[in-house]
Amino acid sequence: MSTRAITIWTFIVTSVAVFMVSLDNLVVTTALPVIKHDLGASLQGLEWTVNAYTLTFAVLLLTGAALGDRFGRKRMFLTGLAIFTAGSAAAALAPSIGWLIAARASQGVGGAIVTPLTLTILSAAVPPARRGLALGIWGGVSGLAVALGPVVGGAVVDGLSWQWIFWLNVPIGIALLPVALLRLTESKGPNRSLDLPGVGLASAGLLGIVWGLVRGNEHGWTSLGVAGPIAAGVVLVGAFVAWELRAREPMVPMRFFRKRAFSAANVTSLLMSFGMFGSIFLLAQYFQIVQGYSPLESGLRTLPWTAMPIFVAPIAGILSDRIGARPLLVAGMALMAAGLGWIAVVASPTVAYVEMIPALVMAGVGMSLYFAPVANLVLSTVRRKEEGKASGVNNTVREVGGVFGVAVLASVFSAVGGYASPQLFVSGMTAALWVGAAAVAVAGIAAVAIPPRQDVVPDSVSLLERGHGDGGGADGELACEPDAAA
Repeated sequence: MSTRAITIWTFIVTSVAVFMVSLDNLVVTTALPVIKHDLGASLQGLEWTVNAYTLTFAVLLLTGAALGDRFGRKRMFLTGLAIFTAGSAAAALAPSIGWLIAARASQGVGGAIVTPLTLTILSAAVPPARRGLALGIWGGVSGLAVALGPVVGGAVVDGLSWQWIFWLNVPIGIALLPVALLRLTESKGPNRSLDLPGVGLASAGLLGIVWGLVRGNEHGWTSLGVAGPIAAGVVLVGAFVAWELRAREPMVPMRFFRKRAFSAANVTSLLMSFGMFGSIFLLAQYFQIVQGYSPLESGLRTLPWTAMPIFVAPIAGILSDRIGARPLLVAGMALMAAGLGWIAVVASPTVAYVEMIPALVMAGVGMSLYFAPVANLVLSTVRRKEEGKASGVNNTVREVGGVFGVAVLASVFSAVGGYASPQLFVSGMTAALWVGAAAVAVAGIAAVAIPPRQDVVPDSVSLLERGHGDGGGADGELACEPDAAA
C-alpha cells in the first residue's frame, strides 16, 4: 500500500473505533430511567452503570498504551476491540443491574486498550505538519459520538429496548476487526516493560475514592464504609506517585509534569470532564423525569450542547496549529462554565425548552474548543516515542474527571434534592450544576497557565524529534524546549 492509502485506512479504522468507544460514554444516559425501572436499580446502581465503564476505562488507559508499546499496537488494538465487542454483547444480555455493571466494566477494559492506541496509531500515520487538522477531525468524530450518544440511546430505547444500545456495537466491532487486521501496520514503542505495581496502586486508589464517593449519601460520609475507602484511596494514589518517581520504567513519567503546558492541560482536562459528565448525567434524566419527554425526545434536546463538536472541533484543531491551545481552552472553559450556570439559573419543572437552548449551545461550543487543542498540546510537549504515554496520561485524567464528576454531582444532587417530586429533582440538579460550573471555571483558570504559543513545538524541534535525532536531554526533555521559566 502507498503511504497515502495507509494514512486513509488508518484514519478510517481509528475513527470508527474511537466513535464506537466514545459513544458508550453517554449512550446509556437517556436509558437510565428505563434501566432503573426494568432492573429495579437504585441511584447508586445507576451511578455504577456509568462509572463501571468510565472507571475501568480511566484506570487501564495507561496500561493499554503500555501493552501496545510492548506487544504491538495493532495486535493490542485488535485485542481491545474484541474485548469491547464481547462486553457489549454481555451488557445486552444483562438480567440484573449487577450483571450490567460487570459487563460495563468489561467494555471499559476493551475501550481502555483501544482509545490511546487510536491516537498513537493515527499520529504515527500523519505528517507532523498536518497533525492539528487530523486531530481536529479525530476530535470531531469523537464529538459526533458524544453528540449522538443520548440521541442514539433515546431512539433505540423508544424503538426497540435499552438492550439494543449495546447490541449495536456488536456488528460494528465484528466488521471492523478484519479491516483493522488487513489495513493497519504494526509498530511497537521503545519501552517494552509493564509497570505492574503502578497499575495496581493506581487501580486500587481510584477504586477506593470512587467507591466512597458513590456510597457517601446512602451510608453517611463519616461511616467507616465511606471514609475508610476514600482515605485508603488517597493514600494509595500518593503511593502510586511515590512509586512512579523511582520506577525504572514508570507507567506515568512524572517528568512530564515538569512542563507547565503539560500540567496545565491535564488539570484543565480533569475539571472540564468533571463538569461535563456530571452535568449531562443529571440533565438527561431531568428532561425525562421532570419534563416528561421520552428517551428519544430527551436525547434530541441535548443536541444543542452535544452536537457542537461536530462543527467546531475541526476548526479548533486548525486554529490550535496557528494560535496555540491557550486562547482556545480559556475561551472554551469560560463559555462552558457560563452555559452551565445559565442552565442552573433558568431550570425549573415548567421552564420552556427554548429558554435553555442558548445555554446549551454555549456549553457545547465551549466543550468543542477543548478536544483537538488539548490533544495537540499534550502530544507537542513530549518526544514522538513518548506520545503513547502522554496520550494515555491525558485520556486517563479526563476519564477520572468524568468518574469523579458523576459521583460528586450525584452526591450533591442526593444531598439537596431527589426523585420524590419534580421540584425536588430540580433543586438537587441546580445545586449540582453550580458545582459543575465552578469546576469548569477553575479549568479555564488552569488553562491560563499554559505558556503562550510555546505549546506548539517549533519546526526545528519537530524535525529533530520526528526522525533526525533523539533531541532529549538527560531527563528526556526536548533539547530545544522554550525557556523553562515560561
